[in-house]
Amino acid sequence: MKIFIVEDDQAIFQSLKESLGKWGMQVVGPDSFDDVLGSFMTEQPQLVIMDIQLPVYDGFHWCREIRAISKVPIIFLSSRDHPMDMVMSMQMGADDYVQKPFHSDVLLAKIQATLRRVYSYGEETSDVLEWNGAMIDLKRGIIRLDGKEAELTKNEFFILTVLVEAKDEIVSRDEIIRKLWDDERFVNDNTLTVNVTRLRQKLTDLGLGDAILTKKGLGYVAVTL
Repeated sequence: MKIFIVEDDQAIFQSLKESLGKWGMQVVGPDSFDDVLGSFMTEQPQLVIMDIQLPVYDGFHWCREIRAISKVPIIFLSSRDHPMDMVMSMQMGADDYVQKPFHSDVLLAKIQATLRRVYSYGEETSDVLEWNGAMIDLKRGIIRLDGKEAELTKNEFFILTVLVEAKDEIVSRDEIIRKLWDDERFVNDNTLTVNVTRLRQKLTDLGLGDAILTKKGLGYVAVTL
């Protein structure tokens, strides 16, 4: 299990990393407190531990950002002794709340209980794919980058996800068409060409016009820029 800890107190972060590591958990943190969501998308963790008091934006802000794209369980940490913190945490979709100072065994028990509860039902950890800094929203059928958003048709979205899931590998035209047919999206070779052209136009508007390449006689590849 990968645990994403958003905690600016390095002593607490390192202590949790060491104690959770003993239980076989991989602990990671954000590259920057300016872009916690970006690091979350890159890491794709199974659980988030979030301090409320953080640099730049507080934990409530990042909880809202994560909840907009994912059902991943979130446990809040707080040194503030205020009942409204707990109320707001629960209202924002947090799974648990732990008051500082805390004993590591207590937090571990809460982590294990949360993981059992969530993943025993086989829920998805995330509803997004991250690609070249862009977020592909699997539920809404959109791609978002640097505040700009492109809404894709069903075929465009299907083609993009097929290519991104096989990123940096060539996917043949026949394979894409076959997958579209299997999904009851009836397309022919000409229709595929039109859809790829329209998809590229929308990606160009986001600055990703060179991210899908045509390999003549082979197919297409979604590259990592």
